[in-house]
Amino acid sequence: MSRLPLRVRLVAGFSVAMLVVLLAADAFVYWRVHFALDRGLDADLSHARGVLDDEVRDSGRVDDTTAAAAVGAVFQVLAPDGTVLQRGPGTPDHSLVPLDRLGSEDHVNVGALLPVSPDPLRLLVTREQTSSGEVYLVVGVRRDHRDEALRELLAQLGLASLGALVVTAFVGNLLARSALAPVERYRRRAEQIAAGASGLRLDVPAARDDEVTRLGHTLNDMLDELDRALASEHRFVADASHELRTPLALLVARLQQARRRERTVEEHEAVLDELAVDVQRLRNLADQLLELDAPDVDETTPDARLVLQGVAARHPSRPVLGLPAHPVPLDLAPSALERIAENLVRNAELHGAPPVSVTLSVRSASGEVTLGVRDHGSGLPPELHGRATERFTRATEARARPGSGLGLAIVEELVESAGGRLRLDSDEDGFEAFVTLPKPPRREAPALRS
Repeated sequence: MSRLPLRVRLVAGFSVAMLVVLLAADAFVYWRVHFALDRGLDADLSHARGVLDDEVRDSGRVDDTTAAAAVGAVFQVLAPDGTVLQRGPGTPDHSLVPLDRLGSEDHVNVGALLPVSPDPLRLLVTREQTSSGEVYLVVGVRRDHRDEALRELLAQLGLASLGALVVTAFVGNLLARSALAPVERYRRRAEQIAAGASGLRLDVPAARDDEVTRLGHTLNDMLDELDRALASEHRFVADASHELRTPLALLVARLQQARRRERTVEEHEAVLDELAVDVQRLRNLADQLLELDAPDVDETTPDARLVLQGVAARHPSRPVLGLPAHPVPLDLAPSALERIAENLVRNAELHGAPPVSVTLSVRSASGEVTLGVRDHGSGLPPELHGRATERFTRATEARARPGSGLGLAIVEELVESAGGRLRLDSDEDGFEAFVTLPKPPRREAPALRS
């Protein structure tokens, strides 16, 4: 079964379940009709026994056989050993009842329903105490009409059940095919995507909302995420190859130049110092590239003031801090907040002019937290307006200074991933970056145990 198509297995399981239900229903109907017909025959037997019972009890014989024939029944009077003492017209001279059934009053069927028996009878055995001893009165009626009715009922139930099974299997096949058709469409489309087709999505009906359509929406969302991840990976590779090409070429050129002639120890040390600067720049660039996609695993809620104080203490410009007097919790990992502040302060130091100031404020109405970093340099060049946060974007005059043009890009990605926003302001007094972060969710106090 596990090797069969899913649709075939569903239809087979549905058909087997319907077969069990139909057989149970047929058995119940057959039992009820069988019981009703036997009860009618038993009423005739009781009437015939009532006519013959008194005569057998008095003399041990049936003297008036005409009365017995009038009730439409056959009869026998048997000795305890099964010997036929008397029999009615048309009754055989051997006992109709097996000897093991003579011990008690009982209804006995003679002749099978299938195959058709020539003399089907239903018998009633009664023990009678006569003056000459104990005898058994056997009264019987023919079962022809009853057996014919049961055989016809079996045939009709079989045909009806077979027809119902065929119809339900056909309907089940249609339902299974209809339910699995979207899955097959999804499979074909996924096969095309796996073969390299780009921009394709699963064709999910907009007017339906069931398990299959929800699966389609989920798969489409997964494909969107995969496309975004692939685009990010391609952008990362392109950016890294673009930015690493120049410093690597400089390293190769410096090494080739150092090998052209013999140098003194002091000259070799000077070359090594220059190479160390280039290697450090490469290391900083690699670190910034990795920071763009580094996940934040720290889930603690920091006090933003402590994080900013630590960042300011590490920088030689000693940024001026303007912090609230009360703790400022954020629903942001400390490492992420530290990376945001570190990049903004470093950007202000490299491309601005002192003094550098860092302010932190909380809006009382919305509860949003705003972090501002300002310098007093020349501000943002006109050609960078609207694109300062793009990767590796740098002003012409900034290319002679250290840096890779990734600082603001890192800040923007971290802020947006936290649900915040970044705003850049530039005027004749300098440049300022504003980071607005959402209010952290309120945490319920733990219930006190009584």
